[in-house]
Amino acid sequence: MLSRTADHLFWMSRYTERAENTARMLNVSYETSLLPQSAASAQAGWEGLLSISELLPAYLAKHSEITPSRVMDFMVKDVSNPSSIISCLRAVRENARAVRGTLTTELWETQNQTWLEVNRMLQSGEFERDPGKFFEWVKFRSHLSRGVTVGTMLMDESLYFMRLGTFLERADNTARLVDVKFHAMQNDDFGAPLQSQSQSVTDNEAGQEYDFYHWSAILRSVSGFEVYRKVYRDVIRPDRVAELLILRSDMPRSLHASLNEVVSNLNLVAPHAASETLRHAGKLRAELAYGRIDEILATGLHAFLTQFLERVNGLGGRISREFLMPQSS
Repeated sequence: MLSRTADHLFWMSRYTERAENTARMLNVSYETSLLPQSAASAQAGWEGLLSISELLPAYLAKHSEITPSRVMDFMVKDVSNPSSIISCLRAVRENARAVRGTLTTELWETQNQTWLEVNRMLQSGEFERDPGKFFEWVKFRSHLSRGVTVGTMLMDESLYFMRLGTFLERADNTARLVDVKFHAMQNDDFGAPLQSQSQSVTDNEAGQEYDFYHWSAILRSVSGFEVYRKVYRDVIRPDRVAELLILRSDMPRSLHASLNEVVSNLNLVAPHAASETLRHAGKLRAELAYGRIDEILATGLHAFLTQFLERVNGLGGRISREFLMPQSS
């Protein structure tokens, strides 16, 4: 397969997954903003959303203050933001058009229709009238794209590179989400010393209620709320949320599950078993397969996830150099 073709397929899938993850995070932040909370907590929530995608400096360069409407416009409609939903879907369509002959008719029509429809929805004001409905639509179109891909594409290198892009992007986004959300909870006021017994009871009840909505929001952003209930059958605990999203191989959007798919597809496209890219991916997957959440928390969750993101980004660079970039003769 031509490395140029593989590159377009890889990034087409990465941008599809990125648009979906952005919609998931925006939808949860939007729903959470409708709950009773302090202005400081609301501000921190929207600021954290920008931090997840490393877009806070770019946002502040254009806007003087962080407001829900401006953040959503920046993350949905701003074409100057390369990670906005409109920018991602445009990149999906451009990459798909570049390899039109490699895609099935059904897949091309799905990607093209998504691009035409999102422009119509944004121009008609449907997003402003019902943001939640728009975010669900973006998620649905991503699900449809993956379903059509698996259901119609020949099981050859084209499909394998598309799957590689999907799960590498998913691992990156899940790690960012967990890192930012756990960091926000560590800095929350509910963890501060309490002043009196009566105040302690009131604050503790408020803290428990806030914790429930906070962790529920994180789980819902990765479609993990029902999964958590089925696996643990208990109250929502931070350590178990971390375990579910990092180490559980049966949780579809976890780091472990994503790396399983990355390694499986690398095995199918690697020219030989001694591939350095495959070795690095396998080593990272093994650490997740044999890791324990208590050990990760003891050594520092933030440090673990920061290192994981660096290694995933490094793995993406290795995939590009070994498979996607034209090789010099």
